[in-house]
Formats: sequence, structure tokens, C-alpha cells
Amino acid sequence: MAKILTHPAAAAALLAALAVSAPATASAAPTNASSAATSCYGGAVTVNYGDAVEFGPYTTTSRCADINLRMVSGDAEFVWACVKFTRVGECNYWTKVGRSWKTIATDVKDGSKFTVPLGVDLEGSSARVQIAF
Repeated sequence: MAKILTHPAAAAALLAALAVSAPATASAAPTNASSAATSCYGGAVTVNYGDAVEFGPYTTTSRCADINLRMVSGDAEFVWACVKFTRVGECNYWTKVGRSWKTIATDVKDGSKFTVPLGVDLEGSSARVQIAF
């Protein structure tokens, strides 16, 4: 048979002890790839090819592990993009990017400074792109 605590101080002490030793029942929502991608892409910058052909400088953050790019509008079929890290001064490699997110540099250290040179498929084509980093 369970005892009922009738003394207020004893009941308060028991509740305090349970609060300290009992495991938490509420938990944060699990982090998944979709929510991580949303926060990464949510910080994307939008630029227009034609306003410039090299964009930046930007500095990487912990928001994304990679540098990603996609076309969002324009009459170009695709763009060519690379990442030029300030410490190196040259493009890493050129990547063909369409209207879906594409990684243009992987496993980038936070705090890395870079620019993004772009090229379009046909001279005179326009492209509006987003860069997430």
C-alpha cells in the first residue's frame, strides 16, 4: 500500500528530489538532413550573372558544411561555377549547375573566405543564382 504524504515540507522535498533525478521526458525534435538543408539554404545569397561574373567575397559559417549553388531564374540552361578560396587564389574546379542545388565545394572549414566566379552556357545569357554557405 502506498503512503500518502500529508506534510507539505516532506511533499515538496520529494517533488524536488524527483525533479532532479527523474529523466527528462521532453526532447528536442531530431535533427535530420531536411532541416539541416533548410537552415543551410535559408541563408543563401541571391546574385545576378551580368551584374558581375565573380561574386563575393563571402566567409563560410557553421550553417553549411559545403558551398552550394543553384539557378533560380534566367534564360541560361545552366551555369558553370567554381569556388576561389582567398588563401589559394585559384578555382578549385568548375561545376555545371542547373536549377537544383549542387555542391561546388565540400567539407569547407568555417571562416574560409572565398569568391564564386560564374560562366553561362551561351554568351549573352542571363542567370540568377543562389549561393548557400
